[in-house]
Amino acid sequence: MTDLSELRVAAAAERAAAARSAPMDRPRDRPEAPEVKFASSLRAKKVERDGQQWFEVEGYASVFERGYEMWDMFGPYTEVVSAGAADKTLAASPEVVFRLNHAGTPMAGTRNSRLELWADETGLGERAWLNPKRADVQLLIQAIEDDDIREQSFMFRITSGRWSPDYTEYRIDAVDLDRGDVGPVTYGANPHTTISARSGEFLASIPSLPLLAAREAYERLGQRLDVAASLRAAPPPAPAPTGPSVAWLQAQLLVERATTDL
Repeated sequence: MTDLSELRVAAAAERAAAARSAPMDRPRDRPEAPEVKFASSLRAKKVERDGQQWFEVEGYASVFERGYEMWDMFGPYTEVVSAGAADKTLAASPEVVFRLNHAGTPMAGTRNSRLELWADETGLGERAWLNPKRADVQLLIQAIEDDDIREQSFMFRITSGRWSPDYTEYRIDAVDLDRGDVGPVTYGANPHTTISARSGEFLASIPSLPLLAAREAYERLGQRLDVAASLRAAPPPAPAPTGPSVAWLQAQLLVERATTDL
């Protein structure tokens, strides 16, 4: 069975080959404003501020120097947010809002001074003061206290980044937080939301797919001419310097796992 580590090696080789013809300063199909999620403990307490009662929520929206898996059009790679990546944007006093799951009405913001952001050796920290009279705030605080929400996220734009020499790691050196948001998220799903990223989630879910879903996936893969052709082709006598294509490895891994489940 094809191991995911082989996908990483093959993806890096294809990425390097593509970069020779068209230099890449970031992953090819990266969204302009990706949402990156991190496991981060949230703390909530009621405090008095400016003569009013508020719920104070504090945590880290990002963790520096800690790799997490991402996928681009070539396959998986490791991404790291560098320490200091937020220094320049924080110095420019960006407008950022605090909200749940990157959606809905903002609960706080830097514009009204009810959201504070900072960067330290751990990552991008946040402290928000939320109106306890709001129903959505009450639900959020209850979810935090019940430990139903444990993840954090931030939305940003990459302004500077670089690939490692072997194209297995992408390092974000600087981000722009202006017009972005921070806050808790329900699930720590794959941070990259393109189809190529979801391929990674699909591969990981194959061993636990229900029988009917696995059978349907197997049949649909069999109808794809590119997958069928790659499986019929005999493997080369000796591996090429760049390794087998990612498409071939992905197809092999999908079919082998689906067949095992059947």
